[in-house]
Formats: sequence, structure tokens, C-alpha cells
Amino acid sequence: MSKVLIIEDDLSIGEMMSIYLYEEGYQVMRAETGRQGETLFRDFEPDVIVLDIMLPDVDGIQLCTHFRSASMIPILMVSAKSEVSDRVRGLQTGADDYLCKPFSMRELAARLQALLRRSHVFVPPTAQTEESPDPIVHLDFEKRCLFVQNKLIETTFSEFEIMKLLWQNQGRVYSREELLNRVRGFDSYVTERAIDVHIANLRKKIEIDPKEPKYIKTVWGVGYKFLFS
Repeated sequence: MSKVLIIEDDLSIGEMMSIYLYEEGYQVMRAETGRQGETLFRDFEPDVIVLDIMLPDVDGIQLCTHFRSASMIPILMVSAKSEVSDRVRGLQTGADDYLCKPFSMRELAARLQALLRRSHVFVPPTAQTEESPDPIVHLDFEKRCLFVQNKLIETTFSEFEIMKLLWQNQGRVYSREELLNRVRGFDSYVTERAIDVHIANLRKKIEIDPKEPKYIKTVWGVGYKFLFS
């Protein structure tokens, strides 16, 4: 079930989008201010964001820039501003699509489906962002995608950040505290115990036998390291 974060200060429009998308099978969370949207972005870890350009506390363009600096998840910007310059500005900021108000709920759902389809089936090109001596496990940083044997593996935001750090620094041992500091800026509720849970979940996703890990190794009394094997 894909997760949609709606950041819309108009109560009626926001409620209408939430109900329609929920009935379409999405898991939906809604924020009425930019600050609420930032909190849900960290805690809810959405697959796609619907972002109103006009918010009461934060400019939607600035918020889009903030989201794009931290993640490559799809962003659909919505606004009553229909001028070409406004649409261009939104897209140049980092939005993946722009929908002018008023719009039909069917069109909204169709655009979200297209954005999710493009983001989930992405296959990294031959010229990879980061070269790996072993292509079995590969990360594409630009798209924030994890691949195992060229198959896309879903990860949470925190799982990807941990995997990215370990993958970039093969063989280096990281303590739980170091991994905690890596994700604390995105997830203020994460604990050292949560790090162990994230590692366990990553092993289930990339290892043939999670109980006998080939890639993510435990260094007893210290922490974890990643090996291409």
C-alpha cells in the first residue's frame, strides 16, 4: 500500500483528497501547515507528496526545496496559480508534476499513480552513480533506490540512510551511536535499539539467509560493517 502525504491548508480540498485516495487504496496522512508537513515527512515516510504551493506558514516552493534536498520521492505540486511561470518555477524547484486547481479527483489519482509507477520501476542505467565491484547489491543515490540482483527493494527512509553509509564505506565498522547520528536528523525518535531493528530488516531484504548474513556483518561489541563479499 503506497503512502501519500497531503500538505494542503484548505480543509475541504484536503479532506476531499484524503477520502478519495483512501478509497482508492492509499494510506493517507494530511497536514494543514508546512511545519506539520515537515514532521509527517520524517515520521510517516511517504512514497509520494501532494504539496500545495500556498501555505499559511511556509512557502510551498521553499518546502519543496527542503524535501528534495533530503529525498528523491515524487512530489506533485498543486496550486490555484495557473501561469506558465508559476508551473515552471515549481518544476525547476524539484517538483515532479504540477496540477492546477480546480482539478478532478480522478486526475489527481492518475497523476499520483504515474509518479509512483515511474519511481518504483526505475532501473539504474549502465553508467551507475556509484560503481560497485559486486552488482548483487547496488544503491542509486539520486533515485534513493536499493537493488538486489537488479530487483528494486523497498526501504524506509532510515533504512536507506543506514544502508547508504555502510555501502559507501565497505569494511568500515560503525557503532550503533554513529549509525544513530546518521538518521537522527531525519527521525528524532530513533534509538540505539531501533538501529538493531533497522539492521535486522535490511538483512531480511538483502540477505539470502538473514541469520547467516553475507553482506551486513556484526562486529561484536562494536557495531556493524558492510562487505561486498
